Amino acid sequence: MDRFAQLMAQDSPVQMFAEFEGDINKIFEQGKEGDMPILTTRNMVNFPGVLTSVTIARDTTRQLVKYIEKHPKQQFAMFCQKDQNINEPTVEDLNDYGVIAQFLKVFEIPGHENRYAFIAQATTRCRITDVIQEEPFLRAHVVPEQEFLPDETDIEFTTVVNDLRHRVKEYIEKSDTIPFELQLSLHGIEDSAFFLNMVAYHMPLSLTEKMRLLNESDMKMRALSLLQLINREIQYANLRLDIQSRTQHTIDEEQKHYFLRQQLKSINKELGSEEGTPEKAKLREKAKTKKWSEATKEVFEKEMDRLEQLHPQSSDYNVQLTFLQKIVDLPWGEYTTDDLDLKRAEKVLNRDHYGMEKVKERILEYIAVLSLRGDLKSPILCLYGPPGVGKTSLGKSIADALKRKYVRMSLGGLHDEAEIRGHRRTYVGAMPGRIIKNIEKAGTSNPVFILDEIDKVTQGTNHGDPASALLEVLDPEQNTAFHDNYLDMDYDLSKVLFIATANDLSTIPGPLRDRMEIIEVSGYTTEEKIEIAKRHLVPREKDKTGLKSEKTLTIQKKALEKLIERYTRESGVRLLEKQINKSLRKLAFYKTRDGELPYNKITPENLEDLLGKPPFYRDIYQGNKYAGVVTGLAWTSVGGEILFIETSLSKGKNGKLTLTGNLGDVMKESAVIALEYVKSHADLLNLDYRIFDNWNIHIHVPEGATPKDGPSAGITIATSIASALTQRKVRKNVAMTGEITLRGKVLPVGGIKEKILAAKRAGITDIMLCSANKKDIDEIPEIYLKGVTFHYVEDVKDVWDFALTKEKVENPIDLTIIEESK
Repeated sequence: MDRFAQLMAQDSPVQMFAEFEGDINKIFEQGKEGDMPILTTRNMVNFPGVLTSVTIARDTTRQLVKYIEKHPKQQFAMFCQKDQNINEPTVEDLNDYGVIAQFLKVFEIPGHENRYAFIAQATTRCRITDVIQEEPFLRAHVVPEQEFLPDETDIEFTTVVNDLRHRVKEYIEKSDTIPFELQLSLHGIEDSAFFLNMVAYHMPLSLTEKMRLLNESDMKMRALSLLQLINREIQYANLRLDIQSRTQHTIDEEQKHYFLRQQLKSINKELGSEEGTPEKAKLREKAKTKKWSEATKEVFEKEMDRLEQLHPQSSDYNVQLTFLQKIVDLPWGEYTTDDLDLKRAEKVLNRDHYGMEKVKERILEYIAVLSLRGDLKSPILCLYGPPGVGKTSLGKSIADALKRKYVRMSLGGLHDEAEIRGHRRTYVGAMPGRIIKNIEKAGTSNPVFILDEIDKVTQGTNHGDPASALLEVLDPEQNTAFHDNYLDMDYDLSKVLFIATANDLSTIPGPLRDRMEIIEVSGYTTEEKIEIAKRHLVPREKDKTGLKSEKTLTIQKKALEKLIERYTRESGVRLLEKQINKSLRKLAFYKTRDGELPYNKITPENLEDLLGKPPFYRDIYQGNKYAGVVTGLAWTSVGGEILFIETSLSKGKNGKLTLTGNLGDVMKESAVIALEYVKSHADLLNLDYRIFDNWNIHIHVPEGATPKDGPSAGITIATSIASALTQRKVRKNVAMTGEITLRGKVLPVGGIKEKILAAKRAGITDIMLCSANKKDIDEIPEIYLKGVTFHYVEDVKDVWDFALTKEKVENPIDLTIIEESK
């Protein structure tokens, strides 16, 4: 006991093993069969011959040690539990094999007050046969298990052990965790079995692997398994050393760069370009307030480091400084709070614009969904319609309704892709694209962004394709990461409410048109223009001409109507605003010259004094006194108009058809189809088929200087030809529109609202159109339909039944065919 106490007092357990003297085989033989206490270890597998220390942590271990101290000659068995998480293991939780041990001494762990451990000498491998008791500690019947040691003449075993000695030495030299003293201790062990057990105990193997080694009774097989495990650990060690070497190289490089940068800062400080310059300090200050992503922050810091390496007098310094200023000036992640009050938004939209119900409805739907979800990608809207209807100004009203910032970008004549995406910084004078510029101007990442005149973008130039560049901007799935060439970073545009405007959809590329929600903004009717003039244009122009103080100065409704129909010819109100301004300017001139206004009311009579003779006249229904004259309805870019189709007959051979009036190809085809239908259904009109061989037919559409085209005059031409050939009157105050087929079917046409208003202005009371157009009539407010009766037809025969009366015109042409005598 005194010898082990001396060993216990040493610092290193390895030294204890190195100084052990005696015949090792005697230790292996000390374990005897019998009943003995069982010590369960949580994370330690012991092997025969190994001297070990065990920390006393569990209460059962403490009770067991007290018992053995009272019975010093009592052997006990040590078994490792399979699951380390079990606090109170039973026999089923233990490894199949353990070791019989001899208790040596208890000692207090240095540096840990009131914590104890004991030293024990493992002797023989063993297993449990019967459990005797479980309280206060486990006690069982233990049987020693023999280990088979090969003979000294076994060359294979000797070779494996010798190879293992070299491999263990190599591993200890490469390991940072195993003390070098262990190599000295192992070097002094000559006994092969003891050497194998010492290596198995001290090597950093898993508990499962150590249990598997202990369970092996054949020492040769244990040696082979151990050699395999040591080779694996050497490979791991080589890999760790390689990684450490590469990592250390990287750290050395970083340290080198750090010291170089510090020296560079010192040099710059001496040269007057230290970090504390006002520009750099301002950039750093702004950067602290930015809500940008980690990627953006990393780019900023990298570019700041580059700026610090440049001298203020160098040309690259200002380029780099401008770039960094652009980064910190952008509103990264900054958004204005939307006003989601539907009633207020509707009030604002109605206050600023009259009509435009579809657009207003779509914006209110967006606000409603946004208020329910709380977060929503902005829609991409495209407002298309004739000029001057208020598409661009509507964007300001939408921004006001949402309480968002408003920016506008004109795309008319845009021919360079860099205008959208920006220039790369490698070019002299590089700058961001106009998208990013306008975002910076707005100061927020969710403005209302007007893309004006998107249909006038130049396509396929030598400077790229701007229309294709807009695809990324206007795609909700892509614009979350819009890439500007100047920034060379992604910017989120998904919260921007883009509103594009266009006059002609046909010039917009298909992929770009597909990404937008198309909303038609049709031209205003005369009634709508009058309301717009009264509410917006007249007050605004009175202010512009200095007549705002003249409260009694007004423009009568009849004067506004004459102004609209006789002095303007447009779908919007742009020219109307100019004419109102011109008339008020004339009054301002009279007031300045004479000291007072000549009159306080502008009437239809005195309107000519202010504006001169009207340049336009309104088409008026011309009656039904002539055969072959039928009133049609047409749609133009400036609104609806009535259209007169005139057919005349003249004697001639072969029945030639003549078309005049500056007609397009489609309208000419409609005339040919109408004539062929009349020929094939001459019996319905009681016509002699020989008429078509003896009479020439001439179809004319007045105002020959104005180009005309489209299929909507089909039924009008057919009725005109039928009236001329039968000399029957056309029903009074009737107008019609519709395309026809060779079978006489009437097809639907567009522009119904504008055509109805044109008919009302001309005094028409009955309108004939295709049954399929009834859906368009149902969408028009009742106020525009008042005073007009609609007649829906399916076939040209239905048109003739209603439009052609039984009464002949005065002085009808005699179309009787007289057979020549043979």
